[in-house]
Amino acid sequence: MASSFESAASSVRDALASAGRGLVEREAMVELVALSAVAGEHLLVVGPPGTAKSEAVRRTARVLGGSYFEYLLGRFTEPSELFGPVDLRKLREGIVATETQGMLPEAEVAFLDEVFLGSTAILNTLLGLLNERTFRRGHTRMACPLRVCVGASNALPEDESLAAFADRFLARIFVEPVPDPRLEELLAGGASLWGEAEARTTSLASLDVIAQAAREADLSGVRPHLAHALRTLRAAGVALSDRRAVKVQKLIAAAAALAGRRTPGTADLWPLVYAVPTKEAQALAREVLRDVLAGAENAALPAAALEASAGPLARARRIASAGQALLAERPGDDDAEALSAWRLKLEGVAREMDAGFAPDSLPEDLKVLRAEVAGVLTSGAGSSEVEVAV
Repeated sequence: MASSFESAASSVRDALASAGRGLVEREAMVELVALSAVAGEHLLVVGPPGTAKSEAVRRTARVLGGSYFEYLLGRFTEPSELFGPVDLRKLREGIVATETQGMLPEAEVAFLDEVFLGSTAILNTLLGLLNERTFRRGHTRMACPLRVCVGASNALPEDESLAAFADRFLARIFVEPVPDPRLEELLAGGASLWGEAEARTTSLASLDVIAQAAREADLSGVRPHLAHALRTLRAAGVALSDRRAVKVQKLIAAAAALAGRRTPGTADLWPLVYAVPTKEAQALAREVLRDVLAGAENAALPAAALEASAGPLARARRIASAGQALLAERPGDDDAEALSAWRLKLEGVAREMDAGFAPDSLPEDLKVLRAEVAGVLTSGAGSSEVEVAV
């Protein structure tokens, strides 16, 4: 008979797989929301508008259960829009209290879009809420049930005054629009969400069981490996603050617990990459930690673990596989319309290779693919595709 811990891990794993279905290239983000919730930390998602950030968080919140709060911040957002209005009845008695029902202080999962656009008053209040799980405003003092807050922004803030607030988001993921070769998957996945069957759900009780296991995890065995990884990052010029270095242990313990392991090992070191603050530094971390992260594995969070440990190499394998499959699907010369559509898809493959890899850093399988694609497109004399691939 399975233990409550094993049952909880299985329940959450199935729920996350359900939440990620149809969200092309956002599976890792879905998984990181759950990882952060188990660790009791927060997640920052950085990427352009329209890249399914809010949809991914909504679906994850739906399958995890619990109360959910979502808001798009702007320069003129009032604190009451997030935390609730002043209680007028108590105000008549000279007490400044906040009516928090249905607002952020009572949420268990929260999504704040354009999070860095909030006013100083909002960000100062958020700082206490995120860091201490406590809401303070006027005479109101209350403990907050918040498991995870996901903040989203088009870019990291350049203003130094926002650095302390931004640092409260321990895990970070950078997203881009879905590449050309996967547009059919994007369209099919998006359409499937319109009439989707009820997603498989878990419960916050299951999440609590896993979180408890993560808090009780013995990290002594993996700690020397983590210290070695941190030294490797420092030697490469990627320095994490002491606070981040300490707190990343919570992500490692949470990753192990979600995978059904009570004792974290080297297979669970991959969350370290997501604790690195910038996109460029994360790419460098993947490169210098390649050997350390070679054994990364997580049945519950497969996309996040793969993206952290392989990154560009994982993307290269996907592009190579998709490109070779596309080359094998060449329509006959008698179907001009299908042939034209096929060439456009090949153009997209070529653009994705050129955008993602410098010519001198192309993995060997992509070099082979690029030569084949260039040969095919060049054979279409006078077409615009030649400029893209050659």
